[in-house]
Amino acid sequence: MTPTDVTRSGRGVTGIDLSDLDGFWAAPIPARAAAFAELRARDPLSFHPEPDSPWRDPDGGFHAVTRLDDVLAASRAPQVFCSGRGSTSIPDMPAEFVEFFGSMIGMDDPRHARLRRIVSRGFTPRRLARLTEDVAATARRIVDEVIDRGECDAVTDIAARLPMTIVCDLMGVPASQYDFVFDASNVVLGAGDPDYVPEGSDIVTAILTAAGGLAELMRDLGAKRAQDPTDDVTSALVNAEIDGERLTPDELASFFILLVVAGNETTRNAISWGLHLLTENPDQRDVWLADVDGVTPTAVDEIVRLASPVIFMRRTCTQDTELGGTAMREGDKVALFYWAANRDPAHFTDPDRFDVRRDPNPHVGFGGPGPHFCLGAHLARREMSVMFRELLTRVPDIHTTAPPSRLRSMFINGVKALPVAFTAGGVR
Repeated sequence: MTPTDVTRSGRGVTGIDLSDLDGFWAAPIPARAAAFAELRARDPLSFHPEPDSPWRDPDGGFHAVTRLDDVLAASRAPQVFCSGRGSTSIPDMPAEFVEFFGSMIGMDDPRHARLRRIVSRGFTPRRLARLTEDVAATARRIVDEVIDRGECDAVTDIAARLPMTIVCDLMGVPASQYDFVFDASNVVLGAGDPDYVPEGSDIVTAILTAAGGLAELMRDLGAKRAQDPTDDVTSALVNAEIDGERLTPDELASFFILLVVAGNETTRNAISWGLHLLTENPDQRDVWLADVDGVTPTAVDEIVRLASPVIFMRRTCTQDTELGGTAMREGDKVALFYWAANRDPAHFTDPDRFDVRRDPNPHVGFGGPGPHFCLGAHLARREMSVMFRELLTRVPDIHTTAPPSRLRSMFINGVKALPVAFTAGGVR
């Protein structure tokens, strides 16, 4: 097959504009799914202008990768499709942003491998075993605090509290800082949403202020743990040494921001979308309730597939190449749309259907294979499994009472608010 150069001939084949935050990304989920289905069928590596942002290149653009096979191929070739020139933002961010967001997610080997080796020292089998117990205790406490109310906001009262508590406890962040961490992470990932950064505000300043506060919190904590270590992960990380190297204070701060953003935002959104999916599909709720322990593993992966909390990750071509029959040039930006790949009918039967027993389920909700597969995938699955088991056994009739209030973003498939109701008192 002769490669097609979409930068010259493929633009505008479908008329779908993936850079339109207030059009495409605000449309109902079924409309989004239908549009991606059209792209997969007619223009699977379509080219689009960069979305509006303070750093938008008016002459720039990106290739949108929508088929699962192409996402897998790019993920397995990090030397060709690199992360180090931008991973979470299609526009190139300025240098001062890289200072805060220069975490492993935006690095290539060998630096990426070095940091990942050091960070892994903080997650020993003993600590992970204790973390499993902490997740269960925290989930029980969260349900205890809402069970008599009969209603609550699933995002702030349930879904967000579990990963936030676990990440902060893991790192040794005091409970008095939880609200700050929660609010700052909302700004970092929700800067395009007026609920988090009001219209007319300086988005750049807002993001830098939020990220700077998180970084300062972790630098201060890291300095204390270096002098007086405890049993938290921060202590392990500041004292971990491989081949004479340690994490610098800035690397520790960037890792914390990654944990807070990736470990909190994605899990909370998956739990929130899961409650919405159960309400919309009562037959699947019945299947899950009939065998909670047996169905939970496949149900959790199905929620991650359909929710795809991280919608895309960007890569940059390091050389002239081709992907899926499309020619690409060195320096081209490539967005791996996990959300679209997870609905690829070539790999998923009836892909828009919520099936809690779906197996096999080769989704890329935690990223594609390769060096950047989500470091926290196991923890995320554990948190979701425990939270849904707690909800389904104690408040089995929990259901949404209004549609999700969705985040204005093309990067995070976020839910800002989700009212739910259930029989007060539940099962104790």
